[in-house]
Amino acid sequence: MIVADRKPLSEILEMVRGKDNILIMGCKGCVTVCNVGGVKEVQILSSSLKIARKKEGRSLTVDQITIERQCDPEYIEQVKSTINDYDAVISMACGVGPQFLSEAYPQQKFFPAVNTKFFGGATSHGIWEERCAGCGTCVIHFFDGLCPVARCSKSLMNGPCGGSSKGYCEISKEVPCIWDMIVKKKMEQGRLDDLLCFTPAKNWRTSRDGGPRKSVREELAI
Repeated sequence: MIVADRKPLSEILEMVRGKDNILIMGCKGCVTVCNVGGVKEVQILSSSLKIARKKEGRSLTVDQITIERQCDPEYIEQVKSTINDYDAVISMACGVGPQFLSEAYPQQKFFPAVNTKFFGGATSHGIWEERCAGCGTCVIHFFDGLCPVARCSKSLMNGPCGGSSKGYCEISKEVPCIWDMIVKKKMEQGRLDDLLCFTPAKNWRTSRDGGPRKSVREELAI
């Protein structure tokens, strides 16, 4: 899933300075799962903004709505009749949400309340870690299902560097060396010779370096 963190309240307040009638839009997608942009978080931000404004001696009107997904035109169309009734809209979706909203409603001002971090999953309660770089051509089958692109600080594809120590990365010292994990898993399964096999060069043309990407499913496109 996409993992994100909410921006500091001070930054959000600065974004909407001078705006007195605001809509906060949550998203029931990934940001709800990582407790950043769902119904509860929308309510908390709404209360925090009103309290902060009250301390400044100014009133603030805040409405709230949480839709299924902000990255889907059929859902953002739900606010079509009311979206321009506000001075500004704060999006609590990942970075995709406010962009879709801005394209759909060019007359409105949209502000992001969230910093999008990475693709990952929960390793324990309240802790999420990166697992995928979205490079477009997955090669983890060569590495026993572990990704050196996202999980190696140097994205090394041909074995560990000389700097890792005691199973940890030399750059991110709290992060386990993914190549140490790959090699150990191969050894445990008696398949260390797999690493002697020729692995073709990765196709990097599908990565972000080629500009904005698009996925087309012809059987679904209308």
